[in-house]
Amino acid sequence: MSEDTPQPPLPWIESQDPLPPVENAWGKGTDAPGLLAAGADLGVERLLAAYSHGIFPWFNPDQPVLWWSPDPRMVLKIEDFKLHRSLRKTLSRYAAHPQFELCFDRDFDQVIEACAASPREGQKGTWIVPAMVEAYKDLHRAGHAHSAETWLDGKLVAGLYFVSIGQAVFGESMFSTLSDGSKMALAALVQACERHNIKAIDCQQNTAHLALMGAKEMPRSEFLSHIRMAAQGDGPHWQSLEIDWDFWRGDKAP
Repeated sequence: MSEDTPQPPLPWIESQDPLPPVENAWGKGTDAPGLLAAGADLGVERLLAAYSHGIFPWFNPDQPVLWWSPDPRMVLKIEDFKLHRSLRKTLSRYAAHPQFELCFDRDFDQVIEACAASPREGQKGTWIVPAMVEAYKDLHRAGHAHSAETWLDGKLVAGLYFVSIGQAVFGESMFSTLSDGSKMALAALVQACERHNIKAIDCQQNTAHLALMGAKEMPRSEFLSHIRMAAQGDGPHWQSLEIDWDFWRGDKAP
């Protein structure tokens, strides 16, 4: 920003207040592009309203709740998912392991707690503060937050969690203690989306890792049109989904 351009004021909202329109979010040239508002709560209804309008919370332990809606938005279209040869080989190798499993919602709490203990790409510390952990556990119990999980020898070794509203899927964070473990969990999520006609996974912000997997930036207006339509569809019952290992062996793989 130029010196004579003032920083836009950041609205403070109370629990009874609606979130501002996403068009009011700070844009390029500001200190925090995509920042929309501060304050309010992390209740289930608030989170559902936020995600339905392309808004998500992201803040540090010493900050109030901050709400974001970046433009452009990083999105992984299912048809663009890149199943690299090395990951395909890893999946094929583990498919024969008697104590290896890819599944959904077996232990959501353990997944989000492991994600909270892992730094986000390009950051030194975690952004998943205790209030966020408890809020998304509540959202999971309400049926709108889920986990894709990688298990080996009876232990959770990798996973990711995401928000689901109808057929609108919003990826949040992942962790791994096994090489390619979180990538395999993402591959499981992509497979489930493909089988249930879910077209895209929101990735929020651009990172090299997500770009490598096929995610691309999308104008916010296009992203909002997508989630408005997708949220009206019927989403799968995530916990009951089974993995089709043949999906990665033939022509069905993205």
